[in-house]
Amino acid sequence: MAETWVRVAAAADIAEGNVMAVRVGEREIALYHLPGGDYRATDNICSHEYAQLSDGWLENGEIECPLHAARFDVCTGKALCAPAEKDIAVFEVKLQGADLMLKLPG
Repeated sequence: MAETWVRVAAAADIAEGNVMAVRVGEREIALYHLPGGDYRATDNICSHEYAQLSDGWLENGEIECPLHAARFDVCTGKALCAPAEKDIAVFEVKLQGADLMLKLPG
């Protein structure tokens, strides 16, 4: 099966140290621009209760949910503290020219 990559944003749309919400089909994705120029992507919805992670706080490679302060590692999707017990999905991101491309799950 061929890989499917889709453009989700221009790299210039997301400043270093920030997070941005995008929609890919029916899926809500959070894009992260980590210090040093690394880009990451996860599900944008907290696994504990419906809240958009892109409305939370990004620090040290972790996103904190704005609703109940659950934290997730944006590189692995691992739930790092209560009340979240379930990890979130992560997606492969690459910079292609000036665009951020997201690899769709097979």
